[in-house]
Amino acid sequence: MLSSLSIRDVVLIEKLDLSFDSGLTVLTGETGAGKSILLDSLGLALGARSEAGLVRQGAEQASVAALFSPPFGHPALALLAEHGIDGDGDIVLRRTVSRDGKSRAFANDQPVGATLLRRIGALLVEVQGQGDQMGLADPAGHTALLDAYAVPPALRAETSTAFRHWRDAVTALREAEEAIAAAQRDEEWLRHATGELGILAPQPGEEEKLAIERQRLQQGERRAEAIAAAISELTPRDRRSGSPGAALRAASRALSRLAPTAEADNPAAPAMAALERAEEALAEAETLLARLADSADADPRLLEAAEERLFSLRAAARKHNVLVADLPAHAESLRNRLAALETGTAEIDTLTLKASAARAKFVAACGRLTKARTEAARKLERAIAVELPPLKLDRARFVVEILSQLETGWNASGADQVRFLISTNPGQTPGPLAKIASGGELSRLMLALKVVLAGGSTVPTLVFDEVDSGIGGATAAAVGERLARVAENVQVLLVTHSPQVAARGAAHLRVAKSTGSGRAETRVEPLHGADRREEIARMLAGETVTEAARAAADSLMGTP
Repeated sequence: MLSSLSIRDVVLIEKLDLSFDSGLTVLTGETGAGKSILLDSLGLALGARSEAGLVRQGAEQASVAALFSPPFGHPALALLAEHGIDGDGDIVLRRTVSRDGKSRAFANDQPVGATLLRRIGALLVEVQGQGDQMGLADPAGHTALLDAYAVPPALRAETSTAFRHWRDAVTALREAEEAIAAAQRDEEWLRHATGELGILAPQPGEEEKLAIERQRLQQGERRAEAIAAAISELTPRDRRSGSPGAALRAASRALSRLAPTAEADNPAAPAMAALERAEEALAEAETLLARLADSADADPRLLEAAEERLFSLRAAARKHNVLVADLPAHAESLRNRLAALETGTAEIDTLTLKASAARAKFVAACGRLTKARTEAARKLERAIAVELPPLKLDRARFVVEILSQLETGWNASGADQVRFLISTNPGQTPGPLAKIASGGELSRLMLALKVVLAGGSTVPTLVFDEVDSGIGGATAAAVGERLARVAENVQVLLVTHSPQVAARGAAHLRVAKSTGSGRAETRVEPLHGADRREEIARMLAGETVTEAARAAADSLMGTP
């Protein structure tokens, strides 16, 4: 419900803070006092169109903040959560309008667009006014209202589930048909691509393995080249030059010709020993290099094969615009698409049967729902007919029309279009509520609907603007009695000029206009006891309040 309303610098209001209780709150005051300003201010917070003319003269901007305390699980809380706005408890809707006409909107202090503000506001407040009918006059909500009134929830849930299953089956069929159509268009390319990838036969993780093997073979090749180069340095480059070993042996033979009588007297002995050691070391080096050459794993054919395989995989990946690692999965996908051409007809037949069966189930559920709605419609018509005569609408006839929609209009709510129609004179063809009834008739009709449908709406606050216009006496009393009944289920705010209606209020606010410092200002004060009695007496008597008017006010208020 609406808990409070804070208004700053709106037309004639400089500063106003109002608190509201549940039940029926009436707002009274003389014509021109500013009651419409209060409703305009509330409408501004609910997302109504803003205008620069709303800003009080001399102020830079106008602002309105409305605090709501919705019940747990209310749709407005879910809507806030859907847009990432915290809405676990109260909801504060705030709007500012600057002097240049620009406005800003906030929900729980988070900036929001005017469209979202209107959506939230529509879930929290419903306005019924003579100039601006909302809520029940909108045919878009009539189906839900009729269902909530007297249609078993199990039937609605069954229809919703059947619709979802049907749409899922149709979606699966459509996707399968599109897949087959695409495969048929690409059949020649698919066969070529699957054949090409089949020959290539890419394996998971193959690129990484080949890269490692290629690096190993390249390293082996470089090692073999180094060993071969070393060995070549120890072998003759041509026939005229000997090997290093032959040169060492020749040098040793030349020194041995000295043939000393005593080895110790031979000055070449150290050199001969060094040559002998060098010859042995050279022989050992040649042996080791030969062994390394024998053990070196440097097969150029293996390296060439690894590189060719790696480059083939990478070329195929580029051709199909995928990663090399994804080639196996891509090949499998192409094979599946090609296989779908062979098995697709049977699959389409199966999915077609499923979609047809799901549609039949939905149609059957719609039939049961339509029957229940027809019974609920007649019940609602009878209930409204009881409420109309006391509201001076005894010549009116309320009709609930249930039309079958084309299949394109079927949805989770079924195949029906529900419309509330009214005829206000005998012989008149029933038509849409907002087009047939006059302002006062429409307001009273909305009241009758609210009396009957009060339990079916999730909107916690109703605002009636002069629903009692143009009536008095017993009719006004009937209006007041029905407003009090509606207020037993939801919060009702009522702007009224009728003392019979005002006397039914659980809370009473008087709107008055005063002039001070050369400037008019609207103020609002809560009335209790004698003050309230005096206001209702004024409404009865006019400018001069008499004792008879006060006695009549006591009678209306039930005061002894």
